[in-house]
Amino acid sequence: MIYLAINTSSQEQFLDITEQVARALLTTAVSDGICVLFVPHTTCGITLNESCDPSVARDLEMALRNIEPPGLRYAHAEGNSAAHLKAMLVGSSVSIPVVNHRLCLGTWQGVFLTEFDGPRRRKVMMKLLPS
Repeated sequence: MIYLAINTSSQEQFLDITEQVARALLTTAVSDGICVLFVPHTTCGITLNESCDPSVARDLEMALRNIEPPGLRYAHAEGNSAAHLKAMLVGSSVSIPVVNHRLCLGTWQGVFLTEFDGPRRRKVMMKLLPS
């Protein structure tokens, strides 16, 4: 298991972590398989999406900010129920094929940590399952 430490810098953020994941893959003994990425947090997620145009991430942040109806009265005392909702929608894991120590992503795809309750120090757990 490889652990990536990621620092987020704002309350809501789509942070492209593709390069950190790619560098970590180079340290593994297994060259081909499935890379499983998991975030053990309830107010952030992990997803794949377009990484070439940064306006896509900004658009997604905006859309998720506006997904909850105004005036909801959450019972959760910490005041971050919206962050829990967004993290649940995004999801906590992704699986990506790996060939020759390289992520098999589409031309425009990148790996994003999605922060909804930051800034915080987050952990991404990474496991390469051999094929």
